[in-house]
Amino acid sequence: MRTPGIFIFGLVMAPCGWILDLTSTVAPNWRTINNLAGQTSDLVVEQGIWDICNTFISSRSQTCNQRNNDQTYFNSQIIPIAQGMMIASLIVTALGLAVATPGVRCWKDRPRYILASMGGVLIFCSGVLAIIPVSWYTYQLTSINSISVKRDPLKPDDIRVGYSIVLGFIGSIMEILGGFVMFLGICSCCGGRKRGENLQVNQQRLPARPTPLPRVNVPRSISQLSGSSVPYSKDSLDDDLDFPRAKSRGRSVNTSYAGRPYDADL
Repeated sequence: MRTPGIFIFGLVMAPCGWILDLTSTVAPNWRTINNLAGQTSDLVVEQGIWDICNTFISSRSQTCNQRNNDQTYFNSQIIPIAQGMMIASLIVTALGLAVATPGVRCWKDRPRYILASMGGVLIFCSGVLAIIPVSWYTYQLTSINSISVKRDPLKPDDIRVGYSIVLGFIGSIMEILGGFVMFLGICSCCGGRKRGENLQVNQQRLPARPTPLPRVNVPRSISQLSGSSVPYSKDSLDDDLDFPRAKSRGRSVNTSYAGRPYDADL
């Protein structure tokens, strides 16, 4: 039996979303800040939920592990909440995949729709857990305090969204869609009854038997003949004629001839 398309869609979207959320969690690029006071113009500060990195565009050099230099940033309300919810989202996604995988197939004739749907619920919840901190951080992007970032009053603030926010949005949406679609398998209309799937799928079709030929009744006079495999004989054909047949003369063979036979004799 083929795996339903709704489960295939969920099993593809959930791992992809999990990888994107994992990258968003560990990457220190939730926001970038330029135009800092007393710093060169090519310095870019990249701040994440676990670390802070200073990157120089001209030299392509990057210095990370700046967490201890800015405790004000990491003590903001959004940072510990984002850390906990992103980790919880990764754990719940892995748990949802572990539940949904044996329910989708499990090498059975029919998928376990209830078990696969429960896995879809967990994947859906993991997407919600990831999109909440990402959206909250984006909303407070310019209001998060940081003592390591000294803004220049003569220059406008150049605070931009980092790629970790973008990956977090995409990954959480993929998990929400994949989990919701898998949850639809709990409905009775998705149980295979309205998609043309047979419940007994391992029944092997027996080969079609050939149509027997019609039986021909042989006349009794012919069926009693012995010593011949044909259904008629020469004498039976003579009986049906209205005139006598000419008798064939026996051909004499000269046994005294010892020469080589010609082609005509053959």
